[in-house]
Amino acid sequence: MDLLQPDIIALILVSGGFGGFLAGLLGIGGGVIFVPLFLHLFPLVGIDSSVMVHMAFGTSLGIILPTALSSTFAHRKRGNVDWHHVYGLAAGGIAGAVCGSSLAALLEGDSLQLAFAGMQIAVALRMFRQRRYLPPERSAPIPFWQLFSVGCAGGLFSSFFGVGGGVIAVPLMVIALQLPVHLAVGNSSALIVVSALAGTISYAVHGLGDPMLPSFSLGYVNLLVAGLIAPLSMLMARIGVRVAVHLPHDKLVKAFAILLILVAVKIGWRALS
Repeated sequence: MDLLQPDIIALILVSGGFGGFLAGLLGIGGGVIFVPLFLHLFPLVGIDSSVMVHMAFGTSLGIILPTALSSTFAHRKRGNVDWHHVYGLAAGGIAGAVCGSSLAALLEGDSLQLAFAGMQIAVALRMFRQRRYLPPERSAPIPFWQLFSVGCAGGLFSSFFGVGGGVIAVPLMVIALQLPVHLAVGNSSALIVVSALAGTISYAVHGLGDPMLPSFSLGYVNLLVAGLIAPLSMLMARIGVRVAVHLPHDKLVKAFAILLILVAVKIGWRALS
């Protein structure tokens, strides 16, 4: 099926707008929304199952990149990005992203779907936790190897699953590096820019020459889908943030966590059947 058909483009735009809105509404990265959407959307447009999962991950990272860049600039204006930290985090993020995408490229689509379903359940269970222990904030300089290790873990997680990686990077910065939460979130946004860029490039390179790729694809990154969704997602995320102010956030997050579990079960069941 041609991706340029009006009904397909409309479906892509609606899906992307919905994903961006939820990301802003719930204050989460778009990857846990976009990857399941793509796993549902891509078969409908005739994308072959042998490349569907890898393309969902690679395209998701391509969409996350500009969103994370915009978020980083916003955090920088508020003084919530420490560039001395970011250098070490970024070095680890690049290494982790290359390893994560390379490992994902070696695995079959069904195995990746099962891994992604397990990750979604873990994220959902974490969303149910309203309070968590916050250690005392660190005053001493952070060694480079600690920053590199946290960045590597975030980049590996991000690239392997095609998500932002903040769900693991922020807790690690708060607990292991003892950074204030607002600084951890800002640093995480900068880390996601680097890891998403490295992951996107890696997925593109690993998919080059695959005969089953659909049109407008650069390796495992579909440029048409990413180009249509990225600007709309950023716009709808801002609207989601505004709407969230008027809604009971805790109940929304728990409802979405339940939805994540249901979607994860569906993805896992499809991979096993």
